[in-house]
Amino acid sequence: MNELLTKLLPNVSKIWDEVWLSTWETLYMTLIAALIAGVLGVILGVILLVTQEGGLLENKVSYGVLDKLVNIFRSLPFIILMALIVPFTRFIVGTSIGTTASIVPLVVATVPFYARQIQNALVEVDPGVIEAAEAMGASPWDIIFRVYLKEGLAGIIRVSSVTIINLIGLTAMAGAIGGGGLGNLAITRGYNRFQNDVTLVATIIILIIVFISQAIGNALVKKVSH
Repeated sequence: MNELLTKLLPNVSKIWDEVWLSTWETLYMTLIAALIAGVLGVILGVILLVTQEGGLLENKVSYGVLDKLVNIFRSLPFIILMALIVPFTRFIVGTSIGTTASIVPLVVATVPFYARQIQNALVEVDPGVIEAAEAMGASPWDIIFRVYLKEGLAGIIRVSSVTIINLIGLTAMAGAIGGGGLGNLAITRGYNRFQNDVTLVATIIILIIVFISQAIGNALVKKVSH
């Protein structure tokens, strides 16, 4: 078996330790960025929801400002965003290079995307349930936590799965410009040194991570929907 792998993957067989390290770096970036962006994205998404026209706490000025900021940051290409916030990244982690430093732009890029997804998911909550809660004297906080977030749980999980898959793609892009992980491995080893088997293995591992994330998301959606 080892001889077969060495023959099929001559370059990869020499750097398995580097492959596993790169895989761990990708998982590290994805998990930490997902946790931070998840919390911030839900908060921002709920604020957008309740301040929009007809929302529980309708506020045209607040919604207008946040809506435009979300649209601007969602429109920026990730590589340009990474360059723009280099001073901010250095302020937060002390450097703009490396796996940990990449988490900052990953979070900044993911929060607006996820917030919009959360807003869209919660908009689909049955208005009748919300009206019933208001009729019973529920406060806006009660409606947010006991109606929107509870009734919209399946939608939240669904958009979270999509966001994580998008985030995995961003980690690969971050790696391509010095962020570490499988993207960095695929570019510095595979592309720059013409080691196609390294690029192939890095791609396969990324796809496996994506498929596992999607499967977990689908299983959770199925569980909460019954």
